[in-house]
Amino acid sequence: MIEQIAKIDKALDELLVGLGQMVLRLSSPHVTRTREEREALARSVNQFSTCAARSSDPRVLKLADDLQNTLKPRLRLVASR
Repeated sequence: MIEQIAKIDKALDELLVGLGQMVLRLSSPHVTRTREEREALARSVNQFSTCAARSSDPRVLKLADDLQNTLKPRLRLVASR
């Protein structure tokens, strides 16, 4: 029984890694340009993070962190004289 649970857990982690990589590709500014696309991205990131919170796989946790960082506003450096 425990072996079966471990197999299911590993399979879920693999699915989460694949899903997280897809969402990360969609987070590119070249892909998500409109407000609606950014809102959809935020929903996807939040849903992924909810699922990833129970994972102990470091790849899943890193993807969750990377995805959360995509939601932070991009800052521009402005130099003035």
